[in-house]
Amino acid sequence: MHKMMYAWVVIAGLLLTACGAANNAGSSAAEAKAESPPADTPTESPSATEPVVQPTLDPEESPPGGAAAEFTTDFSKHSVPYREILSGGPPKDGIPAIDNPSFVAVEEADEWLSPVEPVVLVEINGDARAYPLQILTWHEIVNDTVGGTPVAVTFCPLCNTAIVFERTVDAEVLDFGTTGRLRFSNLIMYDRQTETWWQQGTGEAIAGELTRTQLTFHPAALIAWSDFKATHPDGQVLSRETGYNRSYGQNPYTGYDNVNNSPFLYRGPETPGTLPAVARVLTVDLKQETVAYPYTVLEEQRVVNDTVAGAEVVVFWQPGAASALDTAAIADGRDVGAASAYARELDGRQLTFSFNGTRIVDNETGSEWDVLGQAIGGELAGAQLTPIVAVNHFWFSWAAFKPETRIYQP
Repeated sequence: MHKMMYAWVVIAGLLLTACGAANNAGSSAAEAKAESPPADTPTESPSATEPVVQPTLDPEESPPGGAAAEFTTDFSKHSVPYREILSGGPPKDGIPAIDNPSFVAVEEADEWLSPVEPVVLVEINGDARAYPLQILTWHEIVNDTVGGTPVAVTFCPLCNTAIVFERTVDAEVLDFGTTGRLRFSNLIMYDRQTETWWQQGTGEAIAGELTRTQLTFHPAALIAWSDFKATHPDGQVLSRETGYNRSYGQNPYTGYDNVNNSPFLYRGPETPGTLPAVARVLTVDLKQETVAYPYTVLEEQRVVNDTVAGAEVVVFWQPGAASALDTAAIADGRDVGAASAYARELDGRQLTFSFNGTRIVDNETGSEWDVLGQAIGGELAGAQLTPIVAVNHFWFSWAAFKPETRIYQP
């Protein structure tokens, strides 16, 4: 109990000391706040459906404390009660987004990335890039263009959500920054063009000119560095030369993902007790149905064939990826594995997958598959399954936004 309380004190201190983080590149580490293969277009994105229980909005409700002085946002427009929004400690851009990212080759990145370190894989039009969590943890947003498509690569450490969005809305390319605010412990972003506020977990605009606008999701897998460099030896890796002085490779949230912990700075609906609040889940939202696949089940099953909203999907899990929220050094984090989801139809034929004790195979041809949905042996060698948008969350975070979610049970 004392250890857990100490962890919260440390995180709170990091949050409160982050206020000067964006001021210059020499800021100290204490200033920081304390899952995919090729696809030109996403298949299905999480929907912009209304919550099951509509929040009561007060048209006279004042915006979150201090926001009017920091932002030019039209706070008269909002889709959520402002009382649900909390300060995370840092001010606007106190956690600085990376706006002009630079990249290095796999060989160079291999000098400072451990094989088990988690990275976000984004591939569009053959352009494969890795965004290490050791960097994203300290910046939370990277505004980039991948394969000609402007995207925002985002990560909320408090919810363990790595999500990639298209940045183009109504033909305008938006640039995103951090507001310093949280809702249900989840990052609230803002765009610099209209200063609309956006919920990272759902991709929906919740306050400002673009309220209720939905960002388009892109498939992105959270995988081990070893898997990226093995499958994309010519890929690009986000450089640690960001223009900021941060302790890249260190985790300012030591012990946060202990499954017995309570979420930090969470004020929202009571989390359904089916799973622990900080249980890891991979979520799939195909508009008519949402499903959460607990990592504890995935680790045991390795392969899950399922039907979601009438679509035949498969979820793969494999060991070898470290938690970024466990030990002080991310490279030393415990093995939590990596999971990803795909459509089971390939060239007009529906496949069924299983784990034979050593390999993932399809029952129809016996071909072998990896966690990236690639056939690496057998009759179908070289084939690629179509990824679907599947996002890692802590259970409390996903349940707050999607309480109607079905939890997969074998």
